[in-house]
Amino acid sequence: MPDFIYTIKDLRKVVPPKREILKGIWLSFYDGAKIGVLGGNGAGKSSLLRIMAGVDQDFLGEAFLGKGYTVGFLEQEPQLDPGKNVLENVQEGVADKVRVVRRWNDISARFAEPLSDDEMTALLDEQAKVQDKMDAGNLWELDRQLEIAMDALRCPPADADVAKISGGERRRVALCRLLLSRPDLLLLDEPTNHLDAESVAWLERFLKEYAGTVVAVTHDRYFLDNVAGWILELDRGAGIPWEGNYTSWLEQKKTRLAQEEKAESARQRTLDRELEWVRMAPRARQAKGKARLAAYEKLLSEEGREKLENIEIYIPPGPRLGNVAIEAEGLRKGYGDNLLIEELSFKLPPAGIVGVIGPNGAGKTTLFRMITGQETPDAGRLRIGETVKLAAVDQSRDALPEGANVWEAISGGKDTIALGKRTVNSRSYVASFNFKGADQQKRVKDLSGGERNRVHLARMLETGANVLLLDEPTNDLDVDTLRA
Repeated sequence: MPDFIYTIKDLRKVVPPKREILKGIWLSFYDGAKIGVLGGNGAGKSSLLRIMAGVDQDFLGEAFLGKGYTVGFLEQEPQLDPGKNVLENVQEGVADKVRVVRRWNDISARFAEPLSDDEMTALLDEQAKVQDKMDAGNLWELDRQLEIAMDALRCPPADADVAKISGGERRRVALCRLLLSRPDLLLLDEPTNHLDAESVAWLERFLKEYAGTVVAVTHDRYFLDNVAGWILELDRGAGIPWEGNYTSWLEQKKTRLAQEEKAESARQRTLDRELEWVRMAPRARQAKGKARLAAYEKLLSEEGREKLENIEIYIPPGPRLGNVAIEAEGLRKGYGDNLLIEELSFKLPPAGIVGVIGPNGAGKTTLFRMITGQETPDAGRLRIGETVKLAAVDQSRDALPEGANVWEAISGGKDTIALGKRTVNSRSYVASFNFKGADQQKRVKDLSGGERNRVHLARMLETGANVLLLDEPTNDLDVDTLRA
């Protein structure tokens, strides 16, 4: 019998307002498998990982880790201890080992103190036991091992304040902490968010060689192609496994959706035919047709699979730009001894499309914050054209009315929205961001990361801006929205 590292039986998950996102899922995960989890925003991907990690206990059915296995979880927005520096946060991943090393150091320091014969004997006995642990775990090299791991993930300096590092750097620290703990089951929620290209390439290599099981929620198609041996698709409440990478999964999904559409068409034709029979059959014959009536009612009760629709996002034209959009001359910005930007000069022309690239902590977000006026340059000049109307989406996606529903958060409660020179129905505009029907009544506080991102984009695009600043705009978005 195969050795399953994790088992799920008839798993069901309901989220406000009484929406079932996971509907009777049965799955068993092989030890050592590399699994990519796909699905639309709000399909339950993060919920599934939180259940598997033991963080979310509010579900129906069974979900349990195999006996003797350990699990580690990287959340979308991992939490670090603000009272500790970078190194101290990383050390949490090897806390047991750190305690052994510290105890060894404490014992060594005590030998310099005056001790009675009994105290010396007891201390020597304890030292021998601790030394056995040091030898068994090769803990003499622990500091060096931590240094190598932090360098490989290009973490900030060991003594850096975690409250002042960038979102990408925080993610590196949390990922380093998790990987050092070496769990048997790695649960990664959007692991490539905020990571630069070099870090993603390193992570791909690491996970391919990782001895344990990896379950990763991600919409990074290249990452899925390079790492995943299985794809688990969460589709309208169902969990559909596929052995293969993203490209092969995409090919079979096209075939599967065509088959679903064909089956649904056949079901509708049968319903029409049976409905005609029910209407025409005389009462005297209905007694003889009980079986046929029962079959009709069963067919009627079957829920047709909702057809997935293509998403199209309309970007309205903003006010006409003058000759000057954004110009920088000799910009300089740093924090303490950390110089981020030095002698930066550029001119952004009207209608220009510019991609800003650079490693984590290089100052990309800081540059945007200077353009929006949230930060002030230490030196140099930044000029924003008189006709410029700015709109920005930041990494954190925090500035949303948590108590409002989706429609209220986007429309402000108005029936119509002005998009450039067009006026559109607000419900239709919200629906264009894949919030259909009851989804528009969902509370912002209950949204997934990708759904929050779509709300931010919708709010930003309706402002009528003519210069858009997008800080990691694709984070958490599903594949369909990325295509749009």
